[in-house]
Amino acid sequence: MADLAVQKETKAQKAERLKNAKNPWHALDEIRAFASDGRSSIPEEWNTYFRWWGIYTQGDGLGVTGGKGGEGKATEYFMLRVPLPNGILRVDQARALAGIARRHGRNLADITVRQNIQFHWLTIESLPEIIETLDAIGLSPRGACGDVVRNVTGCPLAGIAHDELIDASPLALEITRLLRGNDEFYNLPRKFKISVTGCPSWCNYPEINDIALTAVQRGNEVGYSVRVGGGLSNEPHLAVRLNAFVRQDQALAVVRAITEIFRDQQGLRESRDRARMKYLFTKEGWTAERFLFEIESRLGYTLDPAVDEIVPDDILRDHAGIHRQRHPGLSHVGASVLRGRLTGDQLAAVADLADRFGSTESGSLGELRLTAMQNLIVVNIPNNNARELARELERLGLHVEGSSFWRGGVACTGTEFCKLAITETKGFLRWLVDEMEERLPQFDQQLRLHVTGCPNSCGQHWIADIGLEGKKIKYEGQLTDAYYFCVGGSVGKHAATARPVGFRTPAVLVPEAIERLLRRYLDERGPGENLRAYFARRTNDEIRAILAGEVLAPVERDLPSGRVPIELAS
Repeated sequence: MADLAVQKETKAQKAERLKNAKNPWHALDEIRAFASDGRSSIPEEWNTYFRWWGIYTQGDGLGVTGGKGGEGKATEYFMLRVPLPNGILRVDQARALAGIARRHGRNLADITVRQNIQFHWLTIESLPEIIETLDAIGLSPRGACGDVVRNVTGCPLAGIAHDELIDASPLALEITRLLRGNDEFYNLPRKFKISVTGCPSWCNYPEINDIALTAVQRGNEVGYSVRVGGGLSNEPHLAVRLNAFVRQDQALAVVRAITEIFRDQQGLRESRDRARMKYLFTKEGWTAERFLFEIESRLGYTLDPAVDEIVPDDILRDHAGIHRQRHPGLSHVGASVLRGRLTGDQLAAVADLADRFGSTESGSLGELRLTAMQNLIVVNIPNNNARELARELERLGLHVEGSSFWRGGVACTGTEFCKLAITETKGFLRWLVDEMEERLPQFDQQLRLHVTGCPNSCGQHWIADIGLEGKKIKYEGQLTDAYYFCVGGSVGKHAATARPVGFRTPAVLVPEAIERLLRRYLDERGPGENLRAYFARRTNDEIRAILAGEVLAPVERDLPSGRVPIELAS
């Protein structure tokens, strides 16, 4: 009798086997040994384990199309991500991060959409020193990647916003201390994203997190609404609000209970493509009522029913510009960092400016904040210093009063460094913004223009007014970068994922397509009608015809040959 064929291990089975074999948080000494013995000493399984320390191998610049099996080729270099809970960054920490970028990372320090700083071009020999440097300033890359709780995000104006209901940053830090590095939660089915906010503008995008707590008023008491199951990637799903009012003294226990629920879902571990918590709703038939029951079963008590909340309307959540703080005489100054691309020199210079112009009376001299739109805020600035600080930031190339295109531009890492990307994104977005500013200098509306290099949506194109998803197509006889258009994404009161409109075009033709669309909007908009509302009253066929300049049959959001995995989506 012929031997039975050995069944090939799936990606999910491999991931679970490796996680069960080792908790990478206990294996820092192995990283030190690799640094001593050289790049060639690193075994293959550490391509997985590195992620628990915020580390990925760096791609060769060709992205997914330069490799095989849905992943591009790795180089000798590494990327390292540093989580900043609630986006809070002290000046001494900023200087240390700038030093890492300059010494080890070719002077690059990117801001991500989850309030992280990301380095590239790191060698294996440099990694232990970098981790030790971070530890000395109260930071760590631990938990920035991998199947764990990622950076806990929040409103970057926590504690200083004049209109916040509560400063939720202590809760964000408490959640971080509870879950990051905790052996009980090192092995989740997939990554897990948490966000908390006490502000009314929801600038941290609670709608796209696995757990989101948003402050709400009940009489004289401030507590939290709770949402679960949000996420983007290839199959976007907006978080579901539960019928619960969470008291402040219950919040940490509720977050822990929800994280335990996710951890214990063995069915989600069967496929890496469908392992996020949102699939309990979209594939497993869970309802908000079922989820609340599971939470209360673990808590051992019933939560109070939800109260009415005020959901923010159409507002730009970037915090750019000069704005007054809750503290008399102080302002915060927000600068748009296009594509999140900073140099170490810029970061060090901003730290110096924070010290130079900051208030000595506030008790928070020299503090920066990072935003979910890849921007940077300098806080606690005396009102009479704010304008001069803004001018200094402009001299650094950080726009305090940028155009709609500059302010609204967001981009993922792209093929420059990412092994899963299909297109180059950061250079493309910079060029695209320049083109649009020249073509439509009169454009006067807020615009979220997001670029993502593959279906994983690290650039969050699903919540953009205009979202561009990277593809490859043949154009003029050459395989070239292209983009598929999605429009009308929104968060807040009119929350909805962007609509794929069936239009795809080479990257070089994207500016003229957007110009046609925005000119038509300017010509046809009603009084007070923004882009979201305009797109909502036009069909996909109409939008596609405007983009193309002619009636055109729709194309599918086709994947490249060989399914693109989602292992590295941020």
